[in-house]
Amino acid sequence: MQSNLIFSDPWYLLVLCFVVALFLSALLYLQNKKNKEVPGVALKLMCTLRILSITFILFLLLHFFFKQYTNQTQEPLILLAIDNSHSMVAGSDSTYLSSALQKELEAFKKELGSDFRFKTILFGSESKNSEETPSFKEKETDIHQLLQDVENNYSNTNTGAMVLISDGIYNKGANPVYSSEKLGFPIYPIAIGDTTEVTDLAIQKIDHNPFSYLGNIFPAEVVLKAQHIKGKEVTLSLFEKGIKKEEKKIRINSDLFTGTVMFTLQAEPAGVHKYTVKTDLLPEEKNTENNSHSFLVDVIDSRYKILLLANAVHPDLGVVKDALSHNISYELKTAFMNESNEDLGKYNLVIVHGYQAIQGNLLTNLRNKNIPYFLIAPQASDNIQYLRFNPAQLKQNDAEPVLNPSFSLFNLSDELKNMLKDLPAVKVPFGNYSTANGTEIMLSQKIGIVETDHPLLVFNENAGLKSAVFTGDGLWKWKMRDYAEKGTNANFNEFLSKIVQYISIKNDKSLFRVNAPKIINENEEVTLNAEVFNKSYEAITDPEVSLSLVNEQNKQFNYTFSKSEKLYKLNLGRLLPGEYSFEAKTTESGNVLMKKGKFTVKEMQAEKADLVADHQVLFKLAEKTGGELFYKNFAGKLAAEIKKNKLIKPITYSSHQTLSLIDLKWFFFLLLLFLSAEWYFRKRYLSI
Repeated sequence: MQSNLIFSDPWYLLVLCFVVALFLSALLYLQNKKNKEVPGVALKLMCTLRILSITFILFLLLHFFFKQYTNQTQEPLILLAIDNSHSMVAGSDSTYLSSALQKELEAFKKELGSDFRFKTILFGSESKNSEETPSFKEKETDIHQLLQDVENNYSNTNTGAMVLISDGIYNKGANPVYSSEKLGFPIYPIAIGDTTEVTDLAIQKIDHNPFSYLGNIFPAEVVLKAQHIKGKEVTLSLFEKGIKKEEKKIRINSDLFTGTVMFTLQAEPAGVHKYTVKTDLLPEEKNTENNSHSFLVDVIDSRYKILLLANAVHPDLGVVKDALSHNISYELKTAFMNESNEDLGKYNLVIVHGYQAIQGNLLTNLRNKNIPYFLIAPQASDNIQYLRFNPAQLKQNDAEPVLNPSFSLFNLSDELKNMLKDLPAVKVPFGNYSTANGTEIMLSQKIGIVETDHPLLVFNENAGLKSAVFTGDGLWKWKMRDYAEKGTNANFNEFLSKIVQYISIKNDKSLFRVNAPKIINENEEVTLNAEVFNKSYEAITDPEVSLSLVNEQNKQFNYTFSKSEKLYKLNLGRLLPGEYSFEAKTTESGNVLMKKGKFTVKEMQAEKADLVADHQVLFKLAEKTGGELFYKNFAGKLAAEIKKNKLIKPITYSSHQTLSLIDLKWFFFLLLLFLSAEWYFRKRYLSI
């Protein structure tokens, strides 16, 4: 640590402090006749101590500063990223990974020594920092996500290199080679697995829609991959509950063959259907796990019908239509006010763009028929019972959205919340706004730098009828911003879908409700929510809520929901693939309330589809980032390579802190020492 003294006042003030101290001290000790009996040496010592004390006290009134410089050296960080997926141990290297890998990593760390720091990352479908021993049970591999997480978390640190231990197989996310371009440090892959191509017949994937509507016909496209079985004819069979529904034959016409087979299925009855596609088992195959593949389809018995009404052509109509068209649960029709004679009674929701005062009968008709509605860019508030605004000469303001932090009608993803913070302004009517009781504002208006309480997006529920009003004009700008930032419209589509879903779904008036997913992947945690209401429909959390879960083997597991402020939650963790049924119970006012349901945990089969290691991907990652590809027994060679890389070196950070005299403890104790010593001598020689 290095310190510099800084004095910003004129130099003569220092002399003045000393002169004042000298004058006062001389007046006290040298000019006082009572001090004649005191020995000369003691008198001069007391006078000197008084001069120093007064001088130092006067220094506190001046601008004295000490600037302290601190240097801190940070050793380079080596990231150890280990592929924790199932394909790693499905080949010939399983023994090495379970026994020798950890020892070799310890030897590698020892070779580099204390001049380096280390951080271990386990990755599969997601990545996480962990010092645990890899289990190699992850069901998917996403190297692209690993590199993105590393870039986000370590871009501003002294990261020297990343050691990537993987077989190069990725079955989720984009090509990782392109993701590596933004990294500012080399990747040193350790190639695991066998790249030898063997005889194999595999169902690589099945493309299908996860939902279908009752009575519809839907396709399932099977992608078949075959290696070294040229000239043979194989059979693909489709089963449901062990019953063969259909079979098709396909001839393999090349050594490296990829083809598609289409099955057509009838969506009936309603519920979750599990289908399994199987291929022939060839005697020469080593990997038979990829010869069958199951998929799930949820058959829904009805769609929500939505009518989009508009006064004129507008770009907002296109973005609304496009966003809702991505959701197959909705059947959308667009019409213009002056041309439409639609029977409103057959729709579950009506969206009105550019509502005008002369169309007040439309809202009255919707309320009489108990049809939810969503108004976008209304030009008047006539007949909107819970929102009033008085436009001043039809003027408009530019308003940015501000999310209400206490909004609770439905949940928003973190990505959507972040999008709402950085959206461009839309046009809103200029004037005074007022809302009725029971109205909940999701977005308010920010005019310039002023956050107002004027609503931009508001919801209302009256006698069970839900509705919403978006007072702005320019939703198309929000869609463009979302695409410019993320390259997709996923967040914008979620925004509109959440609004429509909340408005259109009828409220469940039962006193006990349980929400559970219908289909969930086996690598995701199963979470259930429950709500209990008293007879006044007020949410309560006093009674206990229990749940009995039964799997396909009829084994029963009992759980108790945990309580939060307004609802109950139960995290069942990750469950084995299969169908589960549950029964939830609670007691309210002496009455036993019960809910039953089912859900299916979907098996993830991506890691079984292809077990041939892809070392070419690892080589390209090394080449792209300035690293080098290594194989097993890498500890010594890799350590030597990292040591000779001149770009991997410690970084020294310098920081400084400015302190005034009054902040320095040693200055206080020095002043205290002078005053104490003077007091001692005065007590001894002057008795005061």
